[in-house]
Amino acid sequence: MKIFEHIGKYCLLVKRIFARPEKFNVFIKQVIKEIELLGINSIVIIVIISFFIGTVATLQTALNLNNPLIPRYYIGVATREVIILEFSSTIVALILAGKVGSNITSEIGSMRISEQIDVMEMMGINSANYLILPKITAAVFFNPFLTVISIFVGIAGGYFAAITTDVVNPYNYLYGIQYWFNPFYITYTLIKTVVFAFIITTVSAYHGYFVRGGALEVGRSSTKGVVNSSVIILLFNMILTQLMLT
Repeated sequence: MKIFEHIGKYCLLVKRIFARPEKFNVFIKQVIKEIELLGINSIVIIVIISFFIGTVATLQTALNLNNPLIPRYYIGVATREVIILEFSSTIVALILAGKVGSNITSEIGSMRISEQIDVMEMMGINSANYLILPKITAAVFFNPFLTVISIFVGIAGGYFAAITTDVVNPYNYLYGIQYWFNPFYITYTLIKTVVFAFIITTVSAYHGYFVRGGALEVGRSSTKGVVNSSVIILLFNMILTQLMLT
């Protein structure tokens, strides 16, 4: 089946990626460049989305929590759990798969069809290591910072909803945020973030590295990269949740 061919080619590519960099100083410069391109340039969109998701999560929870036997501070608890457990890791990863992943596929795919990668190989350069490893390193290093930013901004968005509407008392919201907090949830979401960062960069790079044809094929590969990254992220989200929370 073709899926096993792709899995085999992907594993061989990953093996080539993790060869020892030939020039460490060049590798570090590439990583710093990729941190800016893949991480820092994503902060604004993550902040905007996280703020409004936190606001909406608080409003919807408050509007659907009509049972008088349930304390109102549970609105803060529910918002905290939604933001920490799922949104700031999984949903943010899906957003980055679309924004960052498509850029990675397009960049590497364009280099493939313009034969720049072939020239690197002729010069004896491990193109997979040179092009892809800095992206993986940058994403694995910086994406946890994006997750932490998303958590704080999402919770702040919920607090903004509390102080600008009458759906929940701000004191109750803040009490709910702190109530029965499990610190392991932060560890859990950061581990997921690192795994998802690796998936986004390697799967997107794979689709760009093995593209054939012209500019049209690069566009199609970019779409495939986003779709496949998203599906694999959701699959590993289920696996990691089963392993770490049950």
